[in-house]
Amino acid sequence: MASPLLPLSGTSGQLECTRSDISISSTCAMDVAAEIYNPQSLCKRKKRRIFLNENFSSSEILREIEASLPTLLRPEYYTELGFDELVRRELMDPGYCSRVPDFTIGRYGYGSVKYIGETDVRGLDLDDIVTFRRHEIVVYEDESAKPLVGHGLNKTAEVTLVVRLGSPKVEDCGEEIIEDKLRQSTERQGAQFISFDPENGEWKFLVQHFSRFGLSEDDDEDIIMDGALETQEPAEMNGDEVLDVDEEAELDHSGSLLSHSLPAHLGLDPVKMNEMRMLMFHDEEEVVEDFNHTHCLQKASFGKESIWPPLQNLTPMNHRSSPPIARKTPLALLEYKHGSFDSNSPGTILLAQQNKTTPLKKLKVDGFKLELKHETPVTGSHSRCLVDAGLFMGRSFGVAWGPNGTLIHGGNPVGGSDSQKVLSSVINLEKVAIDKVVRDENNKVKEELVDLSFDSLLSLHKGINHETKEVEFGSFKLKLQKLVSNRIQLSEICRSYADIIQKQLEVPGLSSSARTILMHQIIIWELIRVLFSDRENSGQLKSSDADNEEDMMQDVKETSPEADLEALPLIRRAEFSYWLQESVCGRVQDDISSLNDTNYLQHIFLLLTGRQLDSAVELAVSESDVRLACLLSQAGGSMVNRSDVAKQLDLWKTNGLDFSFIEKDRIRLYELLAGSIHGASRDLEIDWKRFLGLLMWYKLPPQASLPTIFRTYQNLLDDGRAPCPVPIYVDEGFEEEAINWRTKERYDISYYLMLLHASEESQSGFLKNMFSAFSSTHDPLDYHMIWHQRAVLEGIGAISSDDLHVLDIGLVFQLLCLGQCHWAIYVVLHMPYREDFPYLQANLIREILFQYCESWSSQEIQCQFIENLGVPVGWLHEAMAIYHNYHGNHSKALEHFLECAQWQKAHTIFITSVAHTLFLPGKHSEIWKLVTSMEDQKSEIDNWDLGAGVYISFYLLRSSLLEDNDTMTELDSLESKNTACRNFFSQLNESLAVWGGRLPVEARVAYSKMAEEISSLLLSDLGEGSTRDVQLSCFDTVSSALIPDELRSSHLQDAVSLFTCYLSEVAT
Repeated sequence: MASPLLPLSGTSGQLECTRSDISISSTCAMDVAAEIYNPQSLCKRKKRRIFLNENFSSSEILREIEASLPTLLRPEYYTELGFDELVRRELMDPGYCSRVPDFTIGRYGYGSVKYIGETDVRGLDLDDIVTFRRHEIVVYEDESAKPLVGHGLNKTAEVTLVVRLGSPKVEDCGEEIIEDKLRQSTERQGAQFISFDPENGEWKFLVQHFSRFGLSEDDDEDIIMDGALETQEPAEMNGDEVLDVDEEAELDHSGSLLSHSLPAHLGLDPVKMNEMRMLMFHDEEEVVEDFNHTHCLQKASFGKESIWPPLQNLTPMNHRSSPPIARKTPLALLEYKHGSFDSNSPGTILLAQQNKTTPLKKLKVDGFKLELKHETPVTGSHSRCLVDAGLFMGRSFGVAWGPNGTLIHGGNPVGGSDSQKVLSSVINLEKVAIDKVVRDENNKVKEELVDLSFDSLLSLHKGINHETKEVEFGSFKLKLQKLVSNRIQLSEICRSYADIIQKQLEVPGLSSSARTILMHQIIIWELIRVLFSDRENSGQLKSSDADNEEDMMQDVKETSPEADLEALPLIRRAEFSYWLQESVCGRVQDDISSLNDTNYLQHIFLLLTGRQLDSAVELAVSESDVRLACLLSQAGGSMVNRSDVAKQLDLWKTNGLDFSFIEKDRIRLYELLAGSIHGASRDLEIDWKRFLGLLMWYKLPPQASLPTIFRTYQNLLDDGRAPCPVPIYVDEGFEEEAINWRTKERYDISYYLMLLHASEESQSGFLKNMFSAFSSTHDPLDYHMIWHQRAVLEGIGAISSDDLHVLDIGLVFQLLCLGQCHWAIYVVLHMPYREDFPYLQANLIREILFQYCESWSSQEIQCQFIENLGVPVGWLHEAMAIYHNYHGNHSKALEHFLECAQWQKAHTIFITSVAHTLFLPGKHSEIWKLVTSMEDQKSEIDNWDLGAGVYISFYLLRSSLLEDNDTMTELDSLESKNTACRNFFSQLNESLAVWGGRLPVEARVAYSKMAEEISSLLLSDLGEGSTRDVQLSCFDTVSSALIPDELRSSHLQDAVSLFTCYLSEVAT
């Protein structure tokens, strides 16, 4: 394993070791050291020598190691030997940091330097010593700090600089010309040229000591550099022009990451801008050094091969006090182009700066991309996602899943060509192919398939008997359901499912693979009926089922019930034999049609692989091969006949009969009749079902039970002597649609059904593979049929499992993507209840209701269906409340919050969003209805008196001031009215203090209207029955109300007039 970066980003800690006299192994010490390393304290370390002896404690040892490490804090720089590797080697070899061989330090996208021989790196501040810039390296920029030649890092080294070449013009300029220029530049600086690789731009040379090495400005201009924008004539600039907007983020003077830097949007050359800044503000070069993407490109391996490809379009920005060049700010989603999910090219969301006076410009198609020889640290695999769209959107964008299986990301489109390049300004909108089962051969969704594949099947499932289990989830209850049936009813259930699938086959426009899968599903349901159903009257046997085994069954047809019980295994065997014949009939006919008409023996053998004995005998007779016909008529009969044929073959071999005089195909038939199926099938490719038939019909005894047959085949399969029971899509040759099933041991579901019948217990270890989508279809996201098969088998008690939630969630996802939310909830309610996950069903149902509220709430049928399932109505109202609140329909949100008894949320929305919209238009009756509906639950509502209680107080106070005094005796005097109004105004002020930050301007206006109306009513009641003191007190009360200043001034003038009258009266 390669070492991590030096320093190890994100690790910090303190050394806390209290034990002494500890002898530490190198591995143990490394574990401790990895936890105590703190990058911020590296610059404060002192040089100490490490002594590994028993007198030192572990803390002292690690402090000495810590002091011997160099310092490197810049995240875009790296060393070939990481921190943990240096610690390990220092522990194993004390003093290793003083003689590190071939010490290498580099900067991603710029280059590296390898010091030849041993180098003392103890306590070196690499951040100050080594600096990589564009096409140059500077070591010991401060001449006063430079050691003598041969000491420190001022010694012989091999330098590698990444020269950024314009890839479209490398051939025009000529690789040899560029190499000559680099060689001349190297020799002028007293260095020794080693090599130049035009593919990755690596320029290598050898230096004896250090100062500054690299390309001069003249050399830099002579060589065509990458990142320079091509100049265009004004006549060429049109609506189809493109601009390259791929560039790196930068660091400001404090080290914080700038949000954007897009000089290319201004039509400027980022490289020239960089050169101008370097010439004019050279002192600030380090401060504004362009910052690459190392934060998101760090990986576990940091050797030389971990250097990333050169980044382009570097646009450093100066931070002097002079005003910066005005540039456009990237906007949010300016143009949204929703592509058709049916097309090969997915829709994209285009992120680019748009000027209202100019058309939106397209993006440059030949931007840079990540080389595939490098791996990403997140996935460990190759990726072409180099630049995240977050560079343009900031925190407002992230790769995420949307509704209905929609994936939004900034990488290459799924299935796109390898040559397609990734632009950082393009976001791809793609959808998972979850609905392939309802599409025809033209990739069009067929409504008939939607109804037959989901609605009809689930309606059939719903019509079967169910048992319910009521489970409490907090204050709510859910009725979990489970299908319950018996093996007598299984035959009718299987036929009902097969009838629905038969209707799907009648839908026009189906692809050939879809038809094959559907016909296979009919066969599977018939197999379930054969293997697991019971008979109501055991004495009856259909003649069609006993077509080829009537000799075996005739003795048990009309016998007593006691005999029928013993005959049941044989009856089931006969039915399975007939099912197997029907399953392989098509393949047999296909093989026969490809034969030469003259070779009747091969024809007979193929007929025998399908148990078509009558046709085989007739063919032998027609060819005048009467003796063979007699043998064929007894095929699969008693074991005596098989033994006789086998003895005859052995006798021929013993007597040295020359078999070359007998047709090879005739010997093959004799071996089959003798029960040697491996000898008969030698050099032939036979599918697994026909091999199972040969084993059942010609190898094993006629009375062998089905479990015996299945176990025998399983043993042969384990020994590699039987063909694998591959899924139908592999067996039929849909290789382009198949997954590498061999590595995952996924077999056809019919084989698993046979194993299930042969197993004595319902708990089988192969259930997860059995109910995998790959066991019956090439679509890994199609669970709609195997979910029903699992439910039926569980309903009759054939299986019992509570860990098949992947199957349930797979079908739920299919239904949700098709907008069938009510059926998705129906499926969730059928998920087995588990004590370790008691809230699984509740959480899933609530998540469906919340995420897909717009879908189900707009269809009354779905709403009623969900309610009939027993889902708490409060959950539906809560989901709709949050949905309407999100979309700004606060009145609807309040209505639903009240319905679901979310009193606190309802109260908050009422105060902040609804109350003022009703009060200002004068809809007081509606306000009164809302506040009274919440009043009974005011104990559960915070700040009730300062919220909805304000409106109740207002209406009660206004009513008392408007009506006669006899109605409310507590306000029968002006003094009591004044006290009530003062209390109300105080309540208003307190409410504004509590809710002020969340109240809009309209709500404050409503408060002012209430205060204004109460003030007017109070002052209008000033009469002769009150004293001047009480009247003046009323004016004082009004002055504290939340009323407009002009109205307050008017009331103040009235108070002055009243006070003047009062003085006049006193004077007289």
